[in-house]
Amino acid sequence: MRLKTKLFGTLYSFKDVNDVLAKANEEKSGDQLAGLAASSLTEMIAAKEVLSNLTLADLRNHPAVPYEQDEVTRIIQDQVNEKIYAGIKNWTLAEFREWLLSDQADCRSIGRVSRGLTSEMIAGVTKLMSNLDLVYAANKIEVLAHCNTTIGHKGTLGFRLQPNHTTDDPDGIRISTFEGLSYGVGDAVIGLNPVNDSVDSVATVLRMFQEIKETYEIPTQICVLAHVTTQMDAVRQGAPADLIFQSIAGSEKGNKAFGLDGALMAEARDLVLREGTSTGPNVLYFETGQGSELSSDAHHGVDQVTMEARCYGFAKKFQPFLVNTVVGFIGPEYLYDAKQVTRAGLEDHFMGKLTGLPMGVDACYTNHMKTDQNDIENLAMLLSTAGCTYFMGIPQGDDIMLNYQCTGYHDASSLRQLLGLHPVREFEQWLEKMGFMENGRLGQLAGDASTFIR
Repeated sequence: MRLKTKLFGTLYSFKDVNDVLAKANEEKSGDQLAGLAASSLTEMIAAKEVLSNLTLADLRNHPAVPYEQDEVTRIIQDQVNEKIYAGIKNWTLAEFREWLLSDQADCRSIGRVSRGLTSEMIAGVTKLMSNLDLVYAANKIEVLAHCNTTIGHKGTLGFRLQPNHTTDDPDGIRISTFEGLSYGVGDAVIGLNPVNDSVDSVATVLRMFQEIKETYEIPTQICVLAHVTTQMDAVRQGAPADLIFQSIAGSEKGNKAFGLDGALMAEARDLVLREGTSTGPNVLYFETGQGSELSSDAHHGVDQVTMEARCYGFAKKFQPFLVNTVVGFIGPEYLYDAKQVTRAGLEDHFMGKLTGLPMGVDACYTNHMKTDQNDIENLAMLLSTAGCTYFMGIPQGDDIMLNYQCTGYHDASSLRQLLGLHPVREFEQWLEKMGFMENGRLGQLAGDASTFIR
């Protein structure tokens, strides 16, 4: 396999496929921190040229982490549809990119081809795409999933209602939930990040969410984003749960750092299908984020885009209802500024959808990053154009518990009206019934949380 090229009179050589993938990546502070990044723009271009001439078979035959050493690799490889793979394995990455961007590649044909891909192939083609390419190709792909409602239809944009509270105070959570609902937020899920990871605390919040959902007949899903084992114990003790949540990584070692493996996630899925409160069949919720494997020393010398793609390959096995990258949450050590966060958000969204996932994005940043709210709003507009499945909805875009900034309740209606998008159909009908929406737009009662307590 030729892993060298001459560019502007200089010969560039790469030690292996992982080295090519890493150096072909757009600039990321995490890759620089790990010592994996290209040393110059010309070396990056040289790596992209070498990568473009590799075949899909080359990438399948050289997984980021060896099959014998890593459960995530085994899950990714064992899911490949061999018949479909046989028909595309000789495509170069350049040919694959050209096909994805062609008029011949529609939602149905892309969905079929995706069943023959590994995560390394998806990461590889992503590195050859411009930001516009990532938006254009992702917009073609529609991925549907059903829990209590169906998410992912073209023309819809969902929001997770995230009523986090610094002390898990029930009254504070309740009023924030009511406010978000009144702004049309919550069709993807009502999902809280708990301060207290105890079974009793998680069960208390779940029961409150279930009571709100049943009292007002809200067509949505509920979840408390504690560790998977805590949620499982709560469900076993009778707590209502539509979804089970867990953060995941792109390597077995990374997942161990999160306290999980494939067997545990299969057990969680089976449990919530048997004892949960949703109709299913998609009953898991996963979060990811570029750089998490590096932060736990579990990246195996592999760049963060490729590791992120492997998260999606792992997630696919468990047929989740929701997946989202928390794109700017980990910090500037991994994504330094607005340019890198924007690129990562577009990459992650595209890779998730090409994998076959109902992909959302937490368009967000931390206060010590070189970015601001305008940058995140720009990213949200780009992702909405790309057909992003859902965003987060937080009061004023400021999470007082997790101490980071993202999209707010008001952004839901702005993005939907700007681009002619709608909430999930059943949820929009409920909003109209409640008077929060009128003729597809927010009505006079929008933002009036007292509607729920009159």
